[in-house]
Amino acid sequence: MKIETNTSLTKTGPLKTALKRETKQPVSKRILIRLPLVLWSLAVLYPITWMIIGAFKSNAEIYANPWGLPAEFNFNNFIDSWQNYNIDTGVFNSLIVTVLGALLTLVLAIPTSYALERMVFRGSTLIFNLYISAMMIPMVLGWIPLFFLLMQFNLLDNIFGLTLVYAVSQLPFSIFVLTTFMSSIPRELEESAAIDGMSPYGVLLKIITPLSMSGIITVTIMNAIQFWNEYFMALIFLQSRENYTLGLAVDFIRREAEYTNAWGTLFASLTIAIIPVIILYAIFQRRITKGMTEGAIKG
Repeated sequence: MKIETNTSLTKTGPLKTALKRETKQPVSKRILIRLPLVLWSLAVLYPITWMIIGAFKSNAEIYANPWGLPAEFNFNNFIDSWQNYNIDTGVFNSLIVTVLGALLTLVLAIPTSYALERMVFRGSTLIFNLYISAMMIPMVLGWIPLFFLLMQFNLLDNIFGLTLVYAVSQLPFSIFVLTTFMSSIPRELEESAAIDGMSPYGVLLKIITPLSMSGIITVTIMNAIQFWNEYFMALIFLQSRENYTLGLAVDFIRREAEYTNAWGTLFASLTIAIIPVIILYAIFQRRITKGMTEGAIKG
């Protein structure tokens, strides 16, 4: 009984001490810690809230009372942006680029990460360092060479060419995260599977991939958000309106609003663009945080 009592005291002692220190902190210190967070939250949420409210206003209401609530919530701006400004085409193209780009990134990153982490061959460390160093190179330096490369392969102004560029651009980040997760998996599992006659591909698909699922989900969500929001590469590699992604379609509406004053339509299109990202991040927020934290700890 003494041993159990001492063990419980040892386990709960530091926790109780930390709780006491937290409660003993002066109110002024807690306010100073939380005040910047509150101000930053307001600075981020206020323009988003103002934009969403403006999406339900008519142009007359936006000019008459830009900061107030609409007299009546209507969806005319959303209908206008969807039907008259082809925002539906931008949503569809962005959906294709995001889904295919995220899947292609996984198809390339998972076996590459496994080979660099588990298979010993000459130059593996050099290749891994090259991938990591690629994360430090600004993507803007590769835009012009990629433009001429896509032109040679007839993939310029092509959704699938843009998808390929997206997937390759996120490979270094994906490999960095996945190798960190795979390094924490015990090698004994692979050795046991090999003794039972499982091939290296079987080990990768049936053992490594399921055990790395937290890292795979984290990488997929981060890449999907990146592809959905990307603008500059789409602007460079796409020319025709039927191939516009959502970012280019919204930019087209912005240019039109400068002459037509269709600000409500612009706010509606922006709302359509950001709501899927907000919903996705709200649903998988804990998964993203957990995955990134586990990767940092395991690394």
